[in-house]
Amino acid sequence: MTRIPFVKAHACGNDFLILDEGHAHGRHAVLAHKLCSRNTSVGADGIEFLERKPNGELFLRLFNADGSEAELSGNGTRCVAAWLAASEGRHEVALGTHGGLRTCRLIRQDGSDYWIESNMGVPQVTPMSLEIPEVEGAIRGAAVNVGNPHFVLFPESDTFTTHNLTWQALGARIATDGAFPRGTNVEFVRLLTPSHIAFRIFERGCGPTTSSGTGTCAAAAAAMALRGSARRLSASTQGGTQQVAWPTDSSEMLLTGPAEIICTGEVDFA
Repeated sequence: MTRIPFVKAHACGNDFLILDEGHAHGRHAVLAHKLCSRNTSVGADGIEFLERKPNGELFLRLFNADGSEAELSGNGTRCVAAWLAASEGRHEVALGTHGGLRTCRLIRQDGSDYWIESNMGVPQVTPMSLEIPEVEGAIRGAAVNVGNPHFVLFPESDTFTTHNLTWQALGARIATDGAFPRGTNVEFVRLLTPSHIAFRIFERGCGPTTSSGTGTCAAAAAAMALRGSARRLSASTQGGTQQVAWPTDSSEMLLTGPAEIICTGEVDFA
């Protein structure tokens, strides 16, 4: 039996465990599947494995609750940045991911909330239509890459229902469609005002989540590039609101939002 230290944090309800890479021993997927279980273990949407390289660089590997590995998580990266600010006093940190380098800066601290601004790379937005046999009509939206894959669509209903399906049901179908060999995250976006969007997220490898950092960036990028939304806007989910700024299509996107450390502890793992 091995005793593994962990940190649990969340960003707008999107929760993660943070583990030292040295405790993984190649068991990343098994650890994620076991420790993320909400009924039988600590519970989380995923695990961020933090590696400290000999040259001082930091690198994150993200594993979803189902044990699959993803390129990165915007909210997970922000949770790690908040933990490093709380535990080591780091007000700016560069975190390597399989989706690219992400630099995070502590903007302010409000009680237990750490407000972090993150450089999120340059989004790539491509209009796209899906034809799914069991779904009525073409599903028109956009493929968006923000270091990981997303498909964004714009339902007309304020319940985010479209094509006679709930967003959860349609999200599950799109996430595993053959058009996306590695799967995709799915966002359902409503334009509330030119500078405010609301959306729902079906996350690859996890399912419906209350928030997503990269999902926020993808939803905002599609709204800006295809629907004329303001280049600085608020993006609201079930878990809260984040701020997005994307001055031009070729500039780097900035994402600002809160992260909170929930607890630290140890878990036994056989």
